[in-house]
Amino acid sequence: MIRVSTKGRYALRAMVDLARHSGNGPVARRDIAERQDISADYVAQLFQPLQEAGLVEGVKGPGGGYRLTRDPGDIHVRDVVEALEGPVALAPCGDPRHRERCPRSDRCATERLWKRLSATVRDLLDAYTLQDLVQEAEARA
Repeated sequence: MIRVSTKGRYALRAMVDLARHSGNGPVARRDIAERQDISADYVAQLFQPLQEAGLVEGVKGPGGGYRLTRDPGDIHVRDVVEALEGPVALAPCGDPRHRERCPRSDRCATERLWKRLSATVRDLLDAYTLQDLVQEAEARA
């Protein structure tokens, strides 16, 4: 089974929570943790690669927490997933960043399938933004 890890799923939930609650300034890590049933320490671990990817920034001091670096409509689900999981590819040959040519490439009957399937998954993840998921969360609340 191909699946996104707990890290990727929890990070996306935490990012949607951050997007939903960021209207009044930085959002405290413990608040995200409580609402999402994730430990505050784990939220900090999840947000480290998100910070490195330039999707969030930490604000220190009283009233500190996290805030998005861009509008939620400009952050795609793929941005979040790839920050935690790495490139979205169902096989190495489906990764557009894979620079080494497979030695079987010229005779592989499945290479095109893996490339197309990987591209379809990337396109689907690019089709949704945090804002889309905020709207979904609010419709379910």
